[in-house]
Amino acid sequence: MPVAMATAESDSRLIERVGRGDRDAFEQLYRRFARPVLAMAVRQLGDHGRAEDAAQETFAAVWRSARSYRSERGSASAWLYAVARHAIIDRARQRREQAAEIPDEASADAGPDQRAEESWLTWRVHAALEQLPERERAVIELAYWSGLSQAEIASYLDVPLGTVKTRTRTGLARLSGLLDEVRE
Repeated sequence: MPVAMATAESDSRLIERVGRGDRDAFEQLYRRFARPVLAMAVRQLGDHGRAEDAAQETFAAVWRSARSYRSERGSASAWLYAVARHAIIDRARQRREQAAEIPDEASADAGPDQRAEESWLTWRVHAALEQLPERERAVIELAYWSGLSQAEIASYLDVPLGTVKTRTRTGLARLSGLLDEVRE
């Protein structure tokens, strides 16, 4: 029997074993085909990093779909290279990532510590609002979250404007007391 035929049968058996979840067979298949698949990807993509990603996706797809391999349809290597071709095409379709540039100045955006502090403060304000009586909370939420004027709130709630002003003043005073620890 010719050597090429023995190799093809061996590759075929390896893929069938991979289809049954045999990790040793997968490692052998990987050792045989990793370099040629990577070389193929580098030639077609022109970028070593993206080619490595395509090669990795190729072998992940081999692991997932080895059960679908049928030796009567063609050689094992042809099947594996077809899987690689699909992974390379998918990688080529993805938008190239922009190279990161070092900024000239530090970002004015909040850092992780500042965002965490703001998040905690937001949570604390919402928790304090939940402790207010419903009438005061409704007026404050309509004013600060919905952006309504006191006259619009009075109309919306169907209460006198003076009542809205009183509830706002009382609610803000209670809220201030509940948030004393935040200011310290």
